[in-house]
Amino acid sequence: MRSRITIHSDICNGKPVIRGTRITVQTILEFLAAGDSVEDVLREYPGLTRRDVQACLDYATRVMGHRFSLVATA
Repeated sequence: MRSRITIHSDICNGKPVIRGTRITVQTILEFLAAGDSVEDVLREYPGLTRRDVQACLDYATRVMGHRFSLVATA
């Protein structure tokens, strides 16, 4: 996953992207969440591979594995 997903402050405002592209992890996850298949995503972005899409899922899984807490603000 680390070889496929990168974060740079000057690319897509620091959002995680698929290496060598400006396609964000969020974009791929939104396609999948909307019910599109991996094949649909690959047709929409022919430069991507199945491993790129899997890396987006792996990244999201790792992020969600972190502990989060809510802080009330005024």
